[in-house]
Amino acid sequence: MQKKLNKNFLLLLISTVITGSTACAQNAEDSIKTVINTMFTGMKNSDTVLVKSCFTETAVLQTFGKDKEGKTIITTETPGDFAKIIATIPAGAADEQIIFKDLKIDGPMAAVWTPFKLYFNGKFYSCGVNSFQLVRLNNVWKIQYILDTRRKTNCE
Repeated sequence: MQKKLNKNFLLLLISTVITGSTACAQNAEDSIKTVINTMFTGMKNSDTVLVKSCFTETAVLQTFGKDKEGKTIITTETPGDFAKIIATIPAGAADEQIIFKDLKIDGPMAAVWTPFKLYFNGKFYSCGVNSFQLVRLNNVWKIQYILDTRRKTNCE
């Protein structure tokens, strides 16, 4: 009787551990949101190591902007360039608040659309949209590409 009870307890324990670990595992959408939120946490905390950990080695960051004549231009940065900028900002100064508007996944590729408002030292600085392209490499989601718009008006 005691051996049967111990065996049943052991089976119940193993079943609980397996079920519990499966329930706690993040799905792809949660993992994608986590890497994007981690990048913004690193940005807010001026943590360049954390920021760079969110990107692939060949990632590209691009921004639409205006030149002195008012013509639309696109600037391009690497994650290293971005990290250098982040390193110059005091921790807590830059707070980019995003909304996950649209998220599409096809196997190891994902596209995410996030409208944002950026605050600097607690004051509104700009708004726009981030378009992220992510890839899953070695079962880890990483940012491969960001294209963003920036403006000061029409932020609602």
